[in-house]
Formats: sequence, C-alpha cells, structure tokens
Amino acid sequence: MTTTKNNRTPGRPRKFDAEQAIVIAQSLFHSRGYDEVSVADLTNALGINPPSFYAAFGSKLGLYTRVLDRYAEHGAIPFSELLRDDRPVAACLIAVLEEAARRYAADPAASGCMVLEGTHCNDAQAREAACSFQHAAEHAIQHFIARRHPQDAVRVTDYMGTLMAGLSARARAGQSLARLQETVRLGGQVLENMLPA
Repeated sequence: MTTTKNNRTPGRPRKFDAEQAIVIAQSLFHSRGYDEVSVADLTNALGINPPSFYAAFGSKLGLYTRVLDRYAEHGAIPFSELLRDDRPVAACLIAVLEEAARRYAADPAASGCMVLEGTHCNDAQAREAACSFQHAAEHAIQHFIARRHPQDAVRVTDYMGTLMAGLSARARAGQSLARLQETVRLGGQVLENMLPA
C-alpha cells in the first residue's frame, strides 16, 4: 500500500490567495455593480471571514480599487494598441468602439464596462475611483485626436465618451452584439465625416 504525503497540517486552512480573490471579486463587481455587492457577499465568495477580509484589503473600497487596477490591465480596451499614428484617426476610433462592443457583450453575466458602470455608483469614493480610470481613457483618446485634429479633439472625445457609455448601458440592458455593432457602424460614419483622413 502506498501513501501520499500531505504537507498540510490537519485542520489548518490553505493559504489565502489574494490575486485569486481579486479575480473572484471582479466577477462580482462587474456582474452586480459596486453598490449591490456587500462585504458578506465578498467573504462568502472568497471563503474567508470578515477579519481576514479586512486584513487583506482594508475595506470593500480597498478591494474594489485593486479590482479596478486588475481590470485596467486585463479587461479594459487596449487603447495603446488601437490608437495608432500609422492609421487614420477615425479608423482607430472606430476600432476602439468595435472592441468596446465586443467586450461589453462578451459575458452576459458581466456585461458592459465595469469602469463606466462604476462611475455612477452611490458610494462617492468608489465613484471617484472609477471616474479616475474613465478620465485616463478619455485623456488618451483626446491626446491621440489632438495630434492631428487639435480643433476637434474635445468634441470628438465627448462624442466617443457618450457612445461608449451608451454601448455599455445598452449591453448591460441585454442588447445583442449585433445591435451594438450597428450603433458602432452609425457612429463610425459620423467619425469619418468629422475626421477626414
């Protein structure tokens, strides 16, 4: 008879994996929104008690900001890849909208943009955290447009922000990818008229 050695001390819990916890929390925040997720929901999903939760993250807001950081790295639209100086400005902006539509509709259980949806949550600090990521994205878009169309940078950035917020909200409401793509197609025609190559 062969036995397998187990290095774990009987009754001792497994080591808490903070990175895995952030992945789980991201799914909760994305699918339900910041306001609808309680600390109890988080501790239940993570399989830890409240003291361990507070020791690891400080607060629900502390975990949310870690989730936003992760989302920026692994779930957000890759603006640096799409906003390219070797392509027409309008084509790049359309590519951003196309990518947004795909990402926002990819997971029916966690639709829309977690950052954009977070910008109108009830908690002021969480809303401010989400808004900082939104402002960074808008700044990247505006800076890109301004390099070739400085006189149009602000209004086109506003237009992009409105379209992206609308795509997120419509995806959150269950609109299909095909319908989101039709909105992108119409928005793209406007961008091509505003920003001729």
